[in-house]
Amino acid sequence: MTRVFGLMMAGGVGTRFWPRSRERSPKQALEIIGKETMIQSTAGRLARKIDPRSLFIVTNRMQRSLIVKQLPYVPEENIIDEPVGRNTAPCIGLAALHIRRIDPTAVMVVLPADHVIQNDDEFLRILDIAIDTAAESGSLLTIGIHPRHPETGYGYIQIFTEEGPHNPYAARGVMKVKTFAEKPNLQTAQRFLESGDFLWNSGMFVWRVDAILEEIQRCLPDLYAELMKIDQTIGTPHYGAAVELVYGIIRGISIDYGVMEKSDRVYCIRGNFGWSDIGSWDEVYRISGKDSGGNTITGTVIQKDTKNCYVYSPTRVVATIGVEDLIIVNTDDALLICKRGQSQDVKEIACAPFSFTSVFWLVSW
Repeated sequence: MTRVFGLMMAGGVGTRFWPRSRERSPKQALEIIGKETMIQSTAGRLARKIDPRSLFIVTNRMQRSLIVKQLPYVPEENIIDEPVGRNTAPCIGLAALHIRRIDPTAVMVVLPADHVIQNDDEFLRILDIAIDTAAESGSLLTIGIHPRHPETGYGYIQIFTEEGPHNPYAARGVMKVKTFAEKPNLQTAQRFLESGDFLWNSGMFVWRVDAILEEIQRCLPDLYAELMKIDQTIGTPHYGAAVELVYGIIRGISIDYGVMEKSDRVYCIRGNFGWSDIGSWDEVYRISGKDSGGNTITGTVIQKDTKNCYVYSPTRVVATIGVEDLIIVNTDDALLICKRGQSQDVKEIACAPFSFTSVFWLVSW
């Protein structure tokens, strides 16, 4: 019987969710949709399919204690911390080494920790198909999302839609991947949508641990060679020093660009289970419940003639009069106000080297 492990990637800060998301309180550790944090929802969903003792998490050292506190049923030794973020390929490769020590032919289900899925049952049905296909074939599986609109914030996956010798799993709804596409402009995204053979790239993967390590060795030989230095030290007192040394050398690269775009054994399953990567406050507003005025309100908000706004202010009173199409996020030490449709630019504010004193001066002037 195939053993299945889950890997949640939880090392990001979520700069597009400033001012709620900070280095010590990242997006995945926040209650953004519902009463659970995003990583709690992801882990709980996986735990319906995978033994919690077989769940792994890769995070950064600053967030490790927070993850341990939020997921007490995940063994602490399964929480792997990176000294510095190097994108998804090193993250996945490092976790694969740990899982290979337990079972070298196990299947890995790799998920970002901070996505929303609204239909858990349908997601788990798709996951079953992916796990079975990966276990039998040694293919690299990804889940593509049926696009709902011409989105410019996602990458895309183009699939072969017809059955044929290149696609032996079509009867399962598993399609061979033709190509990957980076985030497009609006005109290109519209063409993708009209073509019918492009899906949103969800960043969710399923593969055997031996298969992904083979492809990392083939496609990213330099990274593989460095990972092997770590592999020799797992379970020894030298492990921490080896990780520090290797992460100081390797370059950051995504698994999509480094492996998936180069491999000839990549397949995709079409998913339609209410997925969103919740990549901006605009997306939170889009999928949240709304009142008769089209507003999403959290906290104490006094409103008059307010329409189509997202307002979050759990600890301080906010009053809005005669405004519409705004995003307002009010925390104890910062206030964000922006037009709906421009919340992707919040990351520029979050990363800017300013002090709150200088911001106050600019606003007051």
